Amino acid sequence: MDCIFCKIINGEIPSKKIYENDNMLAILDLNQQTKGHTLIIPKKHIEDFTKLDEKTLKEMFDVAANLSPKLMQKLDRDGIHLGINYGSSQDIKHVHMHLCPEKKEEDIDKIYDILKDDN
Repeated sequence: MDCIFCKIINGEIPSKKIYENDNMLAILDLNQQTKGHTLIIPKKHIEDFTKLDEKTLKEMFDVAANLSPKLMQKLDRDGIHLGINYGSSQDIKHVHMHLCPEKKEEDIDKIYDILKDDN
């Protein structure tokens, strides 16, 4: 199989693994959208979330619920965005969940004061 996630799961490609159990793997995304951007990947190759069985979907969310507070605490974030891409927005055709830790920004006036000099 030519799936990059399957190759990572099989140890053929190195990754920055932060969690693993018999069914799931969580790794840092190489293209960090936010500090700590993590991917939760079922070890069984499933192309998209519409094909997920309830047990696998629940386990993905269980891993997300376990990792999210740890990522937020260790990275000093105050929120997290969870996402699953589907269809043309899914670059890798192996279902995976994105965890993107976020930090609430200053209020809009402070942000504007910082950025207005750039215009």
